[in-house]
Amino acid sequence: MIKLHNTKTRRKENFEPIDADNVRMYVCGPTVYDRAHLGNARPVVVFDTLFRLLRHIYGEDHVTYVRNFTDVDDKINAKAAETGRDIRDITDETIKWYRDDMDALGALRPNFEPRATEYIAPMVAMIQTLIDRGNAYAAEGHVLFDVNSYDAYGALSGRKLEDMRAGERVEVADYKRDPMDFVLWKPSSGAQPGWESPWGYGRPGWHIECSAMALDLLGESFDIHGGGLDLQFPHHENEIAQSACALPHGDFARVWMHNEMLQVEGKKMSKSLGNFFTVHDLLEQGVPGEVIRFVLLSTHYRSPMDWTEKKVKEATKKLSKWFRKTDGLDEPWKVPNRVVAALEDDLNTHLALSEMEQMSAPALKASMQLLGFPDAENVDWFREDAETLVSVSLVGEGNLSEYQRLLQSVLTKYQSLRDAKHYSEADTIKNALSDIGVTVQIMGDGPNAHISDKSKFDPAKLEALK
Repeated sequence: MIKLHNTKTRRKENFEPIDADNVRMYVCGPTVYDRAHLGNARPVVVFDTLFRLLRHIYGEDHVTYVRNFTDVDDKINAKAAETGRDIRDITDETIKWYRDDMDALGALRPNFEPRATEYIAPMVAMIQTLIDRGNAYAAEGHVLFDVNSYDAYGALSGRKLEDMRAGERVEVADYKRDPMDFVLWKPSSGAQPGWESPWGYGRPGWHIECSAMALDLLGESFDIHGGGLDLQFPHHENEIAQSACALPHGDFARVWMHNEMLQVEGKKMSKSLGNFFTVHDLLEQGVPGEVIRFVLLSTHYRSPMDWTEKKVKEATKKLSKWFRKTDGLDEPWKVPNRVVAALEDDLNTHLALSEMEQMSAPALKASMQLLGFPDAENVDWFREDAETLVSVSLVGEGNLSEYQRLLQSVLTKYQSLRDAKHYSEADTIKNALSDIGVTVQIMGDGPNAHISDKSKFDPAKLEALK
């Protein structure tokens, strides 16, 4: 039984899908005007892991995952004005960047990745429904949602309208009946993108797009809506209000999930502090995508995440060890129950990774696959300090370094003792290698040795073992 913390009810609940043959999830995607930064990557990895868990439990063909692209927005307009480029060129390029970067993190593509500009007609239809029902009104080329027409406004975020009016910085315009009323449609002029509507030439507000796309792709009621905690208010609050009023017989999303924010070395990520970087920056600096994924999953999604250089080094070392252990393994195995149970308990990825520490190679490989890590056969960086009896022989004696020649001799002796079934003497060599920072594993093509602790390694000490 999967248990998920529901932001709406503020408690962890048993997850019971509306239809087990079609489990449905919507996650708010990026506004596509620039590279995705590390904070943008956290919800992608979190909800990709949930997507994988749902597919594991209910079957790959029984889960529908939608994540949108906001490709009409004032930030995009500003980028176009600044660069002189066409808006579509900017959004197409940014979407490609985003997909490439998230692919590098091991994230599966959602079943649907709708663009807001493809759903203008459904947005206009929903806005008209809200006007007809008395939940929205037109004023000076704008259409605004009347927050006072929805009694439950503020329930998701736990805010009260009177407190919000007093404490929030909101746009106060003459055409608003209430300062908290939010824009569903606004006029466009000049080079701004726009579409014809009953209220004049204009473009949609931010919030309405997700309601319209979710309705079209997932129906009036669906199972899970996810996103970063920064979207809880006003975006998700406004989504609920407009969807509940336009579709009073539906539930919209039954479970709301929010991941906490990300910091860097204990501080908020900020360009002014010099600690702001994109996923692309990290990849270009040589941080593998699977290492980024490991660090992001090492903290529970509902806890603040602190990205540190120490965690990157620890994740690299851990994954290198796991890849070496599972390299070349093609034996099928099921994911151990304790890993699945950890993920079923409100997506406890930290516990799942901890459970994987002492697993057998087949169980470890199956668990890594479930959590979205690549197979060792598709990763090269972890092999940097590895030598095998076969590989050093193939290099040719003339090209071997001194330590490789010594290691080859020791590995040959080790394998000969094993072949003769002198296991105790072979273990003595293995333990001696371990004392100088070299770990030995038995692989299908012979012993594999890698330098696991460079601080202990001394090639001179190999001489005594050969």
